[in-house]
Amino acid sequence: MIARRLLLAAIGILFFTAGLAATADAQQSSRVYDPSSKQWIVFDPDKVERDATARGGTPERFKRKLVPFRTSEPPGTIIIDTDRKYLFYVLPNFQAIRYGVGVGKEGFGWSGEVHVGRKAEWPSWTPTPDMIERDPDLREYINGMPGGVENPLGARALYLYKGNRDSLYRIHGTNEPWSIGLNVSSGCIRMNNEDVEDLYSRAPVGTKVIVLKQGAALFQPS
Repeated sequence: MIARRLLLAAIGILFFTAGLAATADAQQSSRVYDPSSKQWIVFDPDKVERDATARGGTPERFKRKLVPFRTSEPPGTIIIDTDRKYLFYVLPNFQAIRYGVGVGKEGFGWSGEVHVGRKAEWPSWTPTPDMIERDPDLREYINGMPGGVENPLGARALYLYKGNRDSLYRIHGTNEPWSIGLNVSSGCIRMNNEDVEDLYSRAPVGTKVIVLKQGAALFQPS
């Protein structure tokens, strides 16, 4: 009887340990960028999604809002503040529409001036070689994933060009709305699908886009 109890206890410990390992593997597959340590850190996306649902989705500070906004840039300009996770669409009379964004690894360290070179509704998506290396299952989409609700680029994409050349940076939607306001492990500038649809309707091809350097002020006070 004692031997049987010991055997059952050992089996229980084995399954518990295996469960911990599986959880660790799952957490290892998703990371966020921590600006203070300049490292990609492990996080639990399920917990983030649960927290986002509990607080009603996107935090209030990242919801679309009309705000006072002083800038020398003309109306119709897009200004992206990657530090604060905001995208501003400049309006007349010192106002702007402010959208919350998520900033991916490809977009976090980048700044400069570009323009919207082309636009797409429900764009297709192709994983990069690095993404496929991290997740071999993505090889299924090596020739592209058609647009749709499961597509990481979401409902709309604005492709950013420098002169006549594609910069490879995009403003796009997301199928992970809980990620707005975070630095995430892939992508460029992501928005809620409802927000990117709104921006898409306002910003024509040719729209000027300014991505601020980290720590840059939005404007100089008078």
